[in-house]
Amino acid sequence: MGLTFDSTGGSAACSARELSIQKEEPDDLIIALAGNPNVGKSTIFNALTGMHQHTGNWPGKTVSNACGRCEYHGQGYLFVDLPGTYSIMAHSPEEVVARDFICFGKSDAAVVVCDATCLERNLNLVLQVLEITPKTILCLNLMDEAKKKKIYIDTNLLSKKLGIPVIQTTARDKKGLENLLETILVVAKNPAPNINTTPTPLPRDIENVLSSLCQSLEPVLPPHLPVRWTALRLLCPDSQITEHLTDQNGIPLTENSQINSQISSALDTLHQAGYTDQSLRDKIVFSLVRRAEQICSACVFTAPDSSREFDRKLDRIFLSPKTGIPVMLLLLFLVFWLTITGANYPSALLSNLLFWFQERLSDFFVFLHAPQWLHDMLVLGVYRVLAWVVSVMLPPMAIFFPLFTLLEDFGYLPRVAFNLDHCFQKANACGKQALTMCMGFGCNAAGVVGCRIIDSPRERLIAILTNSLVPCNGRFPSLIALISMFFVVGQGVFHSFLSSAALTLWILLSIGMTFLSSRLLSQTVLKGEASSFALELPPYRRPQIGKVIVRSVFDRTLFVLGRAAAVAAPAGLLIWLLANFTIDGESLLFILSSFLDPFAQAFGIDGVILLAFILGFPANEIVFPLIMMGYLQSSVLMETENLKALHGLLLANGWTVQTAVAVTILFLFHWPCSTTCLTIWKETKSLKWTSLAFLLPTAIGFGLCFVLELIF
Repeated sequence: MGLTFDSTGGSAACSARELSIQKEEPDDLIIALAGNPNVGKSTIFNALTGMHQHTGNWPGKTVSNACGRCEYHGQGYLFVDLPGTYSIMAHSPEEVVARDFICFGKSDAAVVVCDATCLERNLNLVLQVLEITPKTILCLNLMDEAKKKKIYIDTNLLSKKLGIPVIQTTARDKKGLENLLETILVVAKNPAPNINTTPTPLPRDIENVLSSLCQSLEPVLPPHLPVRWTALRLLCPDSQITEHLTDQNGIPLTENSQINSQISSALDTLHQAGYTDQSLRDKIVFSLVRRAEQICSACVFTAPDSSREFDRKLDRIFLSPKTGIPVMLLLLFLVFWLTITGANYPSALLSNLLFWFQERLSDFFVFLHAPQWLHDMLVLGVYRVLAWVVSVMLPPMAIFFPLFTLLEDFGYLPRVAFNLDHCFQKANACGKQALTMCMGFGCNAAGVVGCRIIDSPRERLIAILTNSLVPCNGRFPSLIALISMFFVVGQGVFHSFLSSAALTLWILLSIGMTFLSSRLLSQTVLKGEASSFALELPPYRRPQIGKVIVRSVFDRTLFVLGRAAAVAAPAGLLIWLLANFTIDGESLLFILSSFLDPFAQAFGIDGVILLAFILGFPANEIVFPLIMMGYLQSSVLMETENLKALHGLLLANGWTVQTAVAVTILFLFHWPCSTTCLTIWKETKSLKWTSLAFLLPTAIGFGLCFVLELIF
């Protein structure tokens, strides 16, 4: 299995078609909105554009984009919210997209959003953008937090040193946004704005070589393309830049013998001076960092601050080797407990509502005098499965995702990555995988999408392939039911705590298997050493509860639910056909389960259970109803009033504690659902990686069940 940039969801270049932004009005200004993660860039974007925005993926890429429009004093602004990135030196797909749009997207101006509380780190990106376009505006966001932390910034001096306008904003309160729009208009409309940027100085020997190469490139490159930046990219060397230049501007640099000669001569000179490709890159990065440090030392003043001491106190608890892991496990337990206890009542109400609507649909079919088979197929088949998936899946996700997002908004999740980084490093994986693994608890498909934050293609693939080893919300109800019926007996609050504790232990098993599988992959099909990465630990912030709920519901819950519903409906049709078509008086469902029974016995289960898992591929939520359907030989999907009745049914069909353990293992480790498989294929654009993601948890689950059956 070859590992390539394309196979991991990347692409060599963005075409001009991919970078084009459709204007609503001819005089709309196209504005690139860039910034590091966690600087409030999306908050500014949402505050400016409101509901006048749409999201999607860049064509041919797995990197999302968002475009939004607003008007101010009759002028239209079309903002393009670029992926959050620390650099545009094009190491990850996100960096490639940000770089390409700023360089080739023909935007009228670029706004770089920075966190006023940690300006020095953010300035690195600002200086890189200035290398591409002088029509840049620095937006100093989170000024309210900077004030609380007693951080004072001389914006006039900062503007003078950078040579660009500097605007202060507090996006949460929509302060400074009008001033930002007015400044954008001045910079974008003026063909020669009052901008006096100076490039970041490099060592003299590099500058001499660079100057000579710029003189050769200037007659060849179009006016909008920055000569110095292009020369630096050719010197570094960037394997993609010539392809981008050819694709975007029709400039076949590789066919220009004079240019090729100049590049070769420049590289030879640098190599003779002792520079390797890596050391040259390091020198450029060091120059950017040093200049950012020099600017901040002159423009930023910090007074003693008690809030930073409060952050340090929290970090001593959350990041301590003694307390970090226990606190993390405690929070994990509380999230599960709140999800378990909180989902019961809304799930029951939603189920009653949806099945009440089923009765109304039946009445409607009677009114139409529709054939009975059509009613049964559409209502008892398609709609019933869809209703079951929604009623079981929606309430836990509607609780889990907001809780997860609150921890993210508070600033705790990067601390989780910090605590687990050592474990993932031992597995030759990336510590950021901890974040994507946590997202997988809500939905494996969302966790797979979240793997985009990992820069290394190899480590991103490891995270994608192992994400389904942790159970999602679709599996939680079944796991909880098994724990309540066979492992924890009782009722009330104490019972819910014991169930949550038992569930946490099973979760720890899945986390341990994630480490082992990551290690196995890193030593076989995805060999390589763990890459180092800079992990940002943002300051603790008071979560915006209202916005968190809205964002988690629309961006995560409804997204996942929509994908699940899209596959649940056809699954309902298939299940109904299998249950209602007969051969010699026996349904296809019974025939298939009988056929699978000898094979299933080797793993400590029966044919009904195995067939339920197979037919539950579209949605894990319907596995238990399918098991009941098989045992009762019903023609429709079944539900039960209480766990006691379900427990009796299972015991009557030969279930033991060993059977429950085997089924629990299979709920933890089996093939990903269809939504997750589809997402993996979209992220990797590779059938082989999707197949491996399917086979890995399946082999683990059935392997453990086989060993369990041999032992007992």
